[in-house]
Amino acid sequence: MQYLDQIFGYPIPLFFKNLIIGLVAISLGILIKFIIHKTFIMLSRWWDFIVIKSTVKHLRRPVAIFIPLLLLNFSLTLMEMAPTYRIPITKILEIALTITFAFILVRTINVLEDYFYLKYDLNKENNLKERKIRTQLQFVRKFIISLIILIAVAIILLSFESMRKIGAGLLTGVGIGGIIIGFAAQKSLGNLLAGFQIAFTQPIRIDDVLIVEGEWGKVEEITLTYVVVNIWDQRRLILPITYFIEKPFQNWTRVSADLLGTVFLYLDYTIPIEPMRQELTRLLNTNPLWDKRVNVVQVTDSTKDGAIEVRFLMSASNSSRAFDLRCHVREAMISFIQTNYPESLPKKRLEFEKQ
Repeated sequence: MQYLDQIFGYPIPLFFKNLIIGLVAISLGILIKFIIHKTFIMLSRWWDFIVIKSTVKHLRRPVAIFIPLLLLNFSLTLMEMAPTYRIPITKILEIALTITFAFILVRTINVLEDYFYLKYDLNKENNLKERKIRTQLQFVRKFIISLIILIAVAIILLSFESMRKIGAGLLTGVGIGGIIIGFAAQKSLGNLLAGFQIAFTQPIRIDDVLIVEGEWGKVEEITLTYVVVNIWDQRRLILPITYFIEKPFQNWTRVSADLLGTVFLYLDYTIPIEPMRQELTRLLNTNPLWDKRVNVVQVTDSTKDGAIEVRFLMSASNSSRAFDLRCHVREAMISFIQTNYPESLPKKRLEFEKQ
């Protein structure tokens, strides 16, 4: 490094020499980052692949910090400075590199998430497989990110001598501490284990339709500790994740999104059944919500009040369509009966005895 010792025959102060080495390292890191960024931009234009676009989107900033810091850390071996300055600067750079690298790992998971979300799109008509994969991915993603953060914090803390001593002191009382922590974290550990169970046995999945706590809604989010259910009127029902292990609930899309819808009408005994069958067939054939699987009219019961229970059974490809189809059929059948058989609407019969 003789050429750095003097410029134009004049000696360079040690501080400026170190500063020049540091600036050169940072500038080289920025140049390398710029080349990598431009390479990925060119690839994204030539090759329409989600991973490349997602890499540019998520990793551009953390990589822009990591590469200059890494080269600056390498350049410390070329610098001449007293240990009182070298040790804290080295420690600061190591901590910064650890944080930045953890950030890169988290963003890499986001890149993989974008790829799998594109591959397993929930907008399909029959999305059972996609909902299974997404449920597992969402839980695994959050677990891995939490693990990366915990490991990064542990590495930073253990890099300090004082923290290692504290750790050794804590290990001597691990027996009593373990019991106390076990009692304190019982619910949290239960939630974590329940989260694993739900992610892989899958009693519920993302976008499943549930009846829970008397509410109809879709599973919007599954976290490590709770589940968010999006109620039909856009309220959010937040439930602990253990709820879906310990309590009963209805899952309308557990095996398939296909669903049967029912409409019950209570009518007089004089109502003819066959015209209603023909009218239901006509209504379903003209409605795009019907999936052409089930079309049934049955008298399922008779009541003490002198009425019969008529069930109209139909099918749809998902719960939202089934609900709208049921409403349409109910309104249309009531209108049909009012227009054609008004005398068959429910009646109250009274008997009078002559005195």
